[in-house]
Amino acid sequence: MSIGEVTSFLRGGILETLFLAAPLLMAALLVGLVVAILQATTSIQEQTLTFVPKLIAILLMLGFLGGWMFSSLADYTVGLFRLIPQMAR
Repeated sequence: MSIGEVTSFLRGGILETLFLAAPLLMAALLVGLVVAILQATTSIQEQTLTFVPKLIAILLMLGFLGGWMFSSLADYTVGLFRLIPQMAR
């Protein structure tokens, strides 16, 4: 196994992680931005007001995209397991 192949495996793993985490992080970012704007306009500075909507948004995104996320991760993992015999040479 060459250094290029190892680098390719690491790059694939990092990209897979980014693709799976991006929708959840973007949802939390957008909800946090909306709540921060509402807090700034109404002068309400309650810390739990930002946490609960973000948590709900992340749970909703997991509900909508959970199947896709699981199948994508399963495909990547199966692909890695199929490469094990080639790595042993």
